[in-house]
Parts: sequence; C-alpha cells; structure tokens
Amino acid sequence: MADTRTLEQLRQHYEIEKELANRLRNATKEERRTLFGEVYDEMFRRVPLHPQHVQKQSPEIKAASVARQYQFLKRFIKPSDTYLEVGAGDCAVALEMTKHVKQVYAVDVSDEVTKGFTPPSNFKLILSDGTSIPVPPNSVQVAYSNQLMEHLHPDDALEQLQNIYHALSPGGRYVCITPSRLSGPHDVSEAFDSVATGFHLKEYTVTELKPLFKKVGFAKCSFYVMAKNFVVRMPMFAILAFEALLNALPRSLSVRIARNPVL
Repeated sequence: MADTRTLEQLRQHYEIEKELANRLRNATKEERRTLFGEVYDEMFRRVPLHPQHVQKQSPEIKAASVARQYQFLKRFIKPSDTYLEVGAGDCAVALEMTKHVKQVYAVDVSDEVTKGFTPPSNFKLILSDGTSIPVPPNSVQVAYSNQLMEHLHPDDALEQLQNIYHALSPGGRYVCITPSRLSGPHDVSEAFDSVATGFHLKEYTVTELKPLFKKVGFAKCSFYVMAKNFVVRMPMFAILAFEALLNALPRSLSVRIARNPVL
C-alpha cells in the first residue's frame, strides 16, 4: 500500500517512532517485558495516520493484503491444523485462517488495533511480552509471522524463536517473512536514515537468519520468492551467494540492486 502522507506527517511519525524505539533499544530485558506493549499502544495513539489505522479503515486494502498472504500460506496448512500467528496486528489474516484450519492462536504485544470485533469460536487472541509464546507446547502445526522479527530487540530474537519452535508439533513449520537489511531500511526511517532507527530494531539478511533457525533446532530452512501470484522455492546456496555479492559492493550500489523490482 502506497503511503500518501506528506513529508511533514512522515517526519512527525518518524520522530515519535524513533523516540519510542530508543526506549526499547536502551531498556533492560526485564523492562522490555512490559515496555513492548506500552510503546506500541502509545504509537497507535500518537500517530492517528499510522498505516495500520488507515488499512483497518479500508476494506479493499485489507482484503487484498489478506488474500495475498492466504494464497501463500495455503500450501502449508490442512483443515485439521492448529495455526499460530505471531505479531498478528489487526488479526485480519488470523481471522481468515479460522475458515481453513481447526484452531487459530493470534499472539501480539498489543490489543489496541484489535478492539471492536467478535471473533469466531476457534480463534484466541493472546497477549505476549514480546518474546513469550503462551500456547500449549507441541500444539501448533503451522506458525506464521509477517514483518515481525525485525521488530524484536536483537537480544530477544533467539529467545522468541526458541519459544516458537517449542510451540510447534513434530514436523511443524514456521513461515517467517521479514525484510532484508540489504535493501533497507524498511521502517518509517527509510526517508530519513540509511539504517533502520524506528521500530525495526534489527533488519536481517538470510545469511544471518539461517544460523539462528538452525541453532534452535529447525531441521531445514527454505527460501521462497513471491511476486503477485508467482511463488518459487529458491536454492538456499543461491540466496547466500547473492547476499555475499551484495555485501561486497559499495552500499549505494548494493541497495540499488537489492531494491530492483525484478530482484
């Protein structure tokens, strides 16, 4: 969805988000357990034109986004599955998944954008401290997060990944969508900084993510390329080699290449 806000409106959002993000970056682990929910609730209150509010008010935009995500996720799910979404936001995708699976858990640090709807009986919203996954262990067949991992404090990323892994049943899968650092930043600081300084506390490369997933116990990591309705699983070695090439180039050139729509 294109952001139609003025530069001044973007800057106002940027200054607020950067202020709140610095509180998270500088907080202790114990402080972050409650601070995640607090700063996100505060941001949604202080930034009325935040894209999540705008999307919530536009049924067409929301429906298109949900449809794209479901078209990708449906290859992983069965009607008998329990589905977990971490960082569920307005829960639009999680609510769609209630039509296709037995049980849905939606985990988030804030319920500010989910107020005002009555969920179906196979849906449960669970508040988290940002790293915990408060669902029964070994109960989930498919876990999903979209634009979540980059929001975690780097010190918490491994812990949350371990908790997701423990929530999965044997043979379970975690589908993780997160923006690449090589084409970033991807938060509101994109218009003002060369690295993420907003609520993207750390943007990753696949080269950085793969060892984290392996460390917690995932047996296999796969990489998917998506463009509209086109989806293909790419060889991991090709992605790692491409990232190594981009890292060897001057940043101005590597970012231009990484942001090329074809790539």
